[in-house]
Amino acid sequence: MATAVLVSGTGTILESVLEATTVGVVVADRACRAIEVAQAAGVATLLVDRRDHGGFGPGFDRQAYTDALSDALADRSVDLVCMAGFGTVLAPTFFERFGGRVLNTHPSLLPRYPGWRAVADALGDGATETGCTVHVATAALDDGPILCQEAVEVRADDDEATLHERIKAVERRLYPATIVAVRAALDAGEEATAVAAAPVARR
Repeated sequence: MATAVLVSGTGTILESVLEATTVGVVVADRACRAIEVAQAAGVATLLVDRRDHGGFGPGFDRQAYTDALSDALADRSVDLVCMAGFGTVLAPTFFERFGGRVLNTHPSLLPRYPGWRAVADALGDGATETGCTVHVATAALDDGPILCQEAVEVRADDDEATLHERIKAVERRLYPATIVAVRAALDAGEEATAVAAAPVARR
């Protein structure tokens, strides 16, 4: 069975994943640098383009796109899906089909600050720490069993860019290590949640 990484952007998380483990296929929802990163590493790539399903406007057919992506992954015997900056919200059927085997990374200590503005929300809330969470993704936004977390201090002089960069530094280490652990658990016949660690790591 194979691991797939879903991408939409520059591929900086993907680069860290490829350094840590074997990836069967990298799939993008649009043309992006991450595809070039995968190709340079000799990893198979696939473009399941949103433009074939209504693009990025109100005409986007989320269910049709989800079905096309799901079928493409199943055709390649994918059993572990890792979102790495993937910009398309998928229909619930995706998480039914790959139930318990879709991973995501998020720039906060979930359940605090879900959503696209997690870093800005932490700053706006006056938080003294935030961090990175790796979790099993579900149809609910930034929900699902938490596998690991690591805290990042919010400094008095932080803006969104500086704080996000420190979170990304943790993410590039934490996410690949978690993917490796989950891959080993699945290969041993265990659930992804077998690797869950309750305490929040702090450095």
